Amino acid sequence: MFRRQGIRSLCCAALTAAAVGFSALISAEEVKIGFLVKQPEEPWFQTEWAFAEKAAEEHGFTLLKIAVPDGEKTLAAIDSLAANGAKGFVICPPDVALGPAIVAKAKRNGLKVMAVDDRFVDANGEFMEEVPYLGMAAFEVGQKQGAAMAEEAKRRGWNWDETYAVINTYNELDTGKKRTDGSVDALLKAGFPEDHILHTPQKTLDVPGSMNATTSALVKLPRNAKNLIIGGMNDNTVLGGVRATESAGFSAENVIGIGINGTDAIGELKKDNSGFYGSMLPSPHIEGYETARMMYEWVTTGKEPPKYTAMDEVTLITRDNFQQELEKIGLWK
Repeated sequence: MFRRQGIRSLCCAALTAAAVGFSALISAEEVKIGFLVKQPEEPWFQTEWAFAEKAAEEHGFTLLKIAVPDGEKTLAAIDSLAANGAKGFVICPPDVALGPAIVAKAKRNGLKVMAVDDRFVDANGEFMEEVPYLGMAAFEVGQKQGAAMAEEAKRRGWNWDETYAVINTYNELDTGKKRTDGSVDALLKAGFPEDHILHTPQKTLDVPGSMNATTSALVKLPRNAKNLIIGGMNDNTVLGGVRATESAGFSAENVIGIGINGTDAIGELKKDNSGFYGSMLPSPHIEGYETARMMYEWVTTGKEPPKYTAMDEVTLITRDNFQQELEKIGLWK
């Protein structure tokens, strides 16, 4: 009996030692994770990178940051990650339709992949739900943007009869469409006349693109159009719209532009006066940190991230509070 207990104890000890040894091996091995973004020059992605690096420092892995502005560079970057010993990567792709190619390339290289900000779509335009994703709850954030614009218009005492809204759209990107759809939904719920909303498709997602789109809409306004609301899927689509109103002779007091992202609006909010009233600041710091942390946990423990995580927490930043709100998340020094 004592011999049997002794053998059992020796077996348990051996298993414990093996587990400890395996854990030590994993800990000793350098874990590398990629973080690929489509527009590294944009403050939004710089913030994601900064907080992904914070996660790397706190959890003890190496972050490999790579810019992927097009499909060719995206696929080459995946090969590069594998060659450098990475175990997985987080990516905001330059084109969501690259999803199948990205997943196939990742599988060939034995890499795990997670999408951030924009979800992959397949050849049929359907979301690739098998790929873990974390990003904004686009429609809900758009609703908060539209509600903020309507609330500010009411605070200024604007008459809906002489107020029009120009919504710069980019429906090719599902995230963008959901944001502007949500914004329009909130305006209508606030009592804004539907026939006073002008939808203007953009050809490019930048300030010149939105300026051109808004300019084409302004010439269609009736003579009684005194006040303007400018909306769009992000800060740049609204900034360009505000520039167009300036060129058309509208004063800042008669324009309310509210963007989404916050990080691209800092320069404009530093100005004493502008038709760009504010921006809905989401959580690029949380998205950068959490996706990097989730990927690290996935490659080291096998715990896969949730298939879909959407965040709708945003803060309206204006000239009155933007510095304070940015300081809270370490974006103002």
